Amino acid sequence: MTSLPARELLESVHTFPGQFVFKAVGRAEGDFVTRVVECVRKALDLEFDPPFESRETPAGRHVAVTVTPWVESSEDVLIIYDRIRELSGIVMVM
Repeated sequence: MTSLPARELLESVHTFPGQFVFKAVGRAEGDFVTRVVECVRKALDLEFDPPFESRETPAGRHVAVTVTPWVESSEDVLIIYDRIRELSGIVMVM
């Protein structure tokens, strides 16, 4: 397989515009879920929260957040990933 730049790879496997699934795992500290959702909301300039779900680990130390917004382009996806990666408490982004 050829190594593609992120934008080209996204466009080769996803149809835009459309829904895109973002998953973030972080420390279950107070407002982590809120900060992830707000990050997506601000990146897309939404007036409302996009659809999301969250789930704590059995020990309660971490929380997984799944956000499924409507995105217009691969550029939107890359911007959101960059912003989520900058959040404090982030462990993993998928």
